[in-house]
Amino acid sequence: MSDLTNPAIIRIARSDGGEALAAPIDLAERVRTLRKDRGWTLEQAAQAAGLARSTLSKIENGQMSPTYDGLKKLAEGLGISVPQLFTPPRHGAPGGRMTLTKAGEGEAHVTTTYEHELLAGALTRKAMLPYRATIHARRFEDFDGWVRHDGEEFLYVLTGQIRLYTEFYAPIDMKRGDSAYYDASMGHNVISLSPEDATILWVTSLE
Repeated sequence: MSDLTNPAIIRIARSDGGEALAAPIDLAERVRTLRKDRGWTLEQAAQAAGLARSTLSKIENGQMSPTYDGLKKLAEGLGISVPQLFTPPRHGAPGGRMTLTKAGEGEAHVTTTYEHELLAGALTRKAMLPYRATIHARRFEDFDGWVRHDGEEFLYVLTGQIRLYTEFYAPIDMKRGDSAYYDASMGHNVISLSPEDATILWVTSLE
């Protein structure tokens, strides 16, 4: 039996250019779990993979070892790579966390310079903090020094025009659709340039 058809010795390319052997895994159980995680019937999964229903049933019951072409079809149908068929996710099953914040229902935090609307407030232990901000400030002098905090930050202009001040770069004028990503421990401030208060989406990492 070739390496490609023996699940116990599937070779996986590593980032350093070498090869690693995947830990032995029950391919039948793995395929069945992946299918059920997606809420698919045998018929639906077989159709997605371009395989006969009977073929997929035999694979899931350990009655058939798929060829490499079969493995490729299975992986593509499940939306994963071939190596992922033999390497379970590091963090186990997906947690399925999700929350919805409808327009205007975020938690408001108002200051003299910004008006923040915190989004996804129902989720705890988030890796990111998303919020919509209305920019009241019109001058750099409106701030009491630089704003700085841990993490990295992504800024996207929703409406109006802004000027992004950063500690180590020249000021940048930005308009609707422009975005910036930066180290948030670097001092940064934002002011509105347009007659109306500009609005932006900010996403700050928390890890």
